[in-house]
Amino acid sequence: MADANEPEKIWDEYEWERFLQQQDRKTEKYMELLERFIDDPNRDQIIAREMGWYHLLDKEGAAWEEKVESLFEEVFEEDRDDEAIARALDEEIHGFEAHPLYLAGFALTIWLGQFFVEIDDAPNQPSCVKLSANVSVASAKLAAALSDDDVDEIGMTIAYLKRALKAVMNAMDAAVQLEKEVKLSPVGFASLTQRLFQIRDGIIQLMGENRIEWRRRYGGQ
Repeated sequence: MADANEPEKIWDEYEWERFLQQQDRKTEKYMELLERFIDDPNRDQIIAREMGWYHLLDKEGAAWEEKVESLFEEVFEEDRDDEAIARALDEEIHGFEAHPLYLAGFALTIWLGQFFVEIDDAPNQPSCVKLSANVSVASAKLAAALSDDDVDEIGMTIAYLKRALKAVMNAMDAAVQLEKEVKLSPVGFASLTQRLFQIRDGIIQLMGENRIEWRRRYGGQ
């Protein structure tokens, strides 16, 4: 029997990977619900009940949702560059949301909305859908990787970064596919790929830094 005073084992990135696979199944359920109820005016409440997120159904959850929606409206309603977007966000939110890598992903999400305006029937272009979806996934995984306040959970951070990297690589594939299917302006395509490479390189660098820190702390554990 383990000693009650024995320190709890720290998960490495592979143990976190197994845990996150379980979470992926929950994500798939959420996406199925979102697709089913996308046009329902009570979509958010229905999905919250189906997912068991009852905390989002109370007054506090409603107030949080209203604040998030107002922030997004403020960002989207004006034609702002990335630096202006970062300043607007920094006034309202802190922590992982202020991390340069997360902001780069968020700025790309907004930039894509403007970029797709130039593409005919963008919502029905498979490569546009794939590109947009994977950029969104990358941003979500970066948020998860950067939001942990427990400095001991380096393994979790790395596992989420790996998932963000995979999403970025899928987005890069979609960008190449889009360029083949649709006549894009050279400047627009160059800007898109530059942004994706910037995020990819940032993720790789951060993964390396966290792995070095893991080895420094835990060695071969």
